[in-house]
Amino acid sequence: MSTDASAGGPGLRWTSLVGAGLSARVAWRSRLLANTDSWQRHTARLQVAQLRGLLVEARGTEFGRACGFARLAAIADDAELLAAYRSAVPLADWHAFAPAIERMRLGAEPDVLWPGLVRHFAQTSGTTAGDKFIPVSDAMLRSNARSALDIFAYMRHRGLDLARLAAGRFLFLGGSSALSVSEAGIATGDLSGIVTPMIRWPISAIYSPGPEIALNSHWPSKIEAMARLAVDQDIRFISGMPSWALVLMGRVLELAAERGQRASCIRDVWPNLSIFVHGGVNYAPFASRINAVVSGDAGVDLPHRLELYPASEGFIAMQDVAGDPGLRLQADVGNFIEFVPLEAIDAAGAPAFAAHEVEFGQRYVVVLSTCAGLYRYILGDVVEFDDIPAGLNGTGGTGPARLRIVGRHRHFINAFGENIIVEHIERAVAAAAEQTGLAIGEFTAGPVYPAPGRVAGLELVLEAEADGEVITRFGQAFDAALKDQNVDYTTKRTGDLGMGPPTLSVVPPGSFHRWMASRGKLGGQHKCPRCANHRSIIEGVLETASAGT
Repeated sequence: MSTDASAGGPGLRWTSLVGAGLSARVAWRSRLLANTDSWQRHTARLQVAQLRGLLVEARGTEFGRACGFARLAAIADDAELLAAYRSAVPLADWHAFAPAIERMRLGAEPDVLWPGLVRHFAQTSGTTAGDKFIPVSDAMLRSNARSALDIFAYMRHRGLDLARLAAGRFLFLGGSSALSVSEAGIATGDLSGIVTPMIRWPISAIYSPGPEIALNSHWPSKIEAMARLAVDQDIRFISGMPSWALVLMGRVLELAAERGQRASCIRDVWPNLSIFVHGGVNYAPFASRINAVVSGDAGVDLPHRLELYPASEGFIAMQDVAGDPGLRLQADVGNFIEFVPLEAIDAAGAPAFAAHEVEFGQRYVVVLSTCAGLYRYILGDVVEFDDIPAGLNGTGGTGPARLRIVGRHRHFINAFGENIIVEHIERAVAAAAEQTGLAIGEFTAGPVYPAPGRVAGLELVLEAEADGEVITRFGQAFDAALKDQNVDYTTKRTGDLGMGPPTLSVVPPGSFHRWMASRGKLGGQHKCPRCANHRSIIEGVLETASAGT
């Protein structure tokens, strides 16, 4: 068991007062968020209000003047404003904003995309694209802070005792908090590094791992330092990506064993662990493995989990109902969010819809207009809606705007007409893991191209430790789950003529992280695509696993 004094020792019992103060701080917001009828009626108007506020704020910027923001902001009718905004501002990806961002970041020019100087830029990178620099204005920092408080507001609404929670430690598995600062005073780095300095006393008294470890950008040594610190702490709250939480908890258990402590699961080390706040990847494929590490039973979930949909560009949504996969749109934190039908995203003049204008069963690409100077910016995530709010007249709708992330619009497999998206892969892996009881780690899928003696197909590479019989059953369950979801895949698999059974390639745990490290993409802000319409990711992971380094 941890020896952290905050577990109840006289020196730090006062930290529970931090939780009591936090609970009081979010009490009003918690009650407001609980009023789902109000959010059903008012989300549409709230979102238009966010857009109108952005137009007013940025009307004097270079971008605002070019697009006539002052004229747009003066349009009184909400529906007319939406139409006029879409007509005046085209959809754009990061590359369209890159020249302006470069001027802001390197030349410290004011009033380009957002009023005044933007002094912080979040550096992001995917596994298939180069580095991007995302403006983080003071207004965006305030927006993110409001969303961070909403996490605790939802926790309070679910019945968590924040005072008791804060009597222990809050562990954050974020990226490096180290920032590079230019001669012009412009700071660039992980979003974690931008927001970590905002953690001040008294929250800093319960925050772990602390600024020194948070500065470390070398993830293997960072995880080691975190584990050596946290093994002696009373961790009650963890926030981070599931894969890195598994790595950390595994190392904590190893350290406990090295000390002679009887610790068969994390609850033996952190008996007061109450909630896991996670985002960035689908949790379902990791669920059984995390459950087993935390409680010793793959079928026993943590007392509380809360899923987030954050992005460097802005906070999108978070889970408002325990156990419900729908994530409620952050409708009133300063950003305006649109949704473009997936099949139309690359078309000239593609239609876009606000949350109250979408339809059930349609996949949409998320588009942001933010309080940091990105306008109609294609974020790239693909979502579906579980609840749609009322229209601008306040009538109709099924609830607050709730959505689920089902993939990325550039991440899919359609080499043979199978039309597989990320959601299909994630659901099939989760279903197969549940049926076979196989504990898995990271995974990715891609096409198998036909060759002499080999039919077309799909390959799944996954981290696991199991014999051939379990892997065979896993592959069969994976195949069946894909068929259940996707009629095109089922058609191609009929008689094994268009596509053969999936190929499963099992690699040792840690292989994906080693591959990502070889590409300079290791850390809490990076994640591996779950599928791709090419084999470069699969081949890279298999080569890394074969090399064993």
